[in-house]
Amino acid sequence: MITLDDVTLTFPDGDRRVTAVDHVSLAAPAGVVTGVTGPSGSGKSSLLAVAATLIRPDSGRVLVGNADGSAVDAAQLSRNEATALRRERIGIVFQQSNLLPSLTAREQLLVMRHLGGGGGRSVSPDRVDDLLDAVGLTGHGDKRPAQLSGGQRQRVAIARALVHDPDVLLVDEPTSALDQERGGAVMDLIARLTHERGTATLLVTHDLVHRGALDELVTVVDGRVVDGRVVDGRVVGERVVDAREVVGAVPTPPDERAADQSWSGSPGKQIDVAWTL
Repeated sequence: MITLDDVTLTFPDGDRRVTAVDHVSLAAPAGVVTGVTGPSGSGKSSLLAVAATLIRPDSGRVLVGNADGSAVDAAQLSRNEATALRRERIGIVFQQSNLLPSLTAREQLLVMRHLGGGGGRSVSPDRVDDLLDAVGLTGHGDKRPAQLSGGQRQRVAIARALVHDPDVLLVDEPTSALDQERGGAVMDLIARLTHERGTATLLVTHDLVHRGALDELVTVVDGRVVDGRVVDGRVVGERVVDAREVVGAVPTPPDERAADQSWSGSPGKQIDVAWTL
């Protein structure tokens, strides 16, 4: 599980600072795909960068849950400690697959054994083949990126992100370079792997065509979580959600949710999930 607790992030802009993430709180439970949507420039990617420990926030906590129920605050880690946490416990899938053009699909995963810092699950050839099978690339392990379609390259990137069996999977606009059919297949794949492996998945997307692959959905506008939905670039039914309302109101996993998906958290709490998009 990963939880962002009252996180604020600003960037310098001349003689002032611009707020990219404004007191945001959200929780991504294990085994659940939590989507983050909003207009362009709303702070979605900045939020994901904070969750990935790529950027330290100005304030707030980034809690990565441990198996024993405790949590480490990634916002308080040193650069080296954050790097180790990212290598061993966080998988990242970027908008572009960022595959090395000279390596085969199998080699893209095998090379991760040199980047694991000794943590996580061993990157054996058998594990690599199992992951390629899991993402639907059986028989494609010896192909280089130029020999794969866009959807297949994104599948390799997903397998690479899962190679150390991370607790948290962070995905940034996975369908942005794909057509609707291939994008839908990639989203369904992420959902299936999340549910099967119990990964806490936080996925940024502007494309709600594939809303059905998301278990939860958070809307961000101008760096803040809002209770509303985006229609033609604007938010309908906007209400800024206070961070205190969200932390602790953890969504129910999909197999425990009511069939009508109308669950709205604990009594008296308005959670930052829009079910009726």
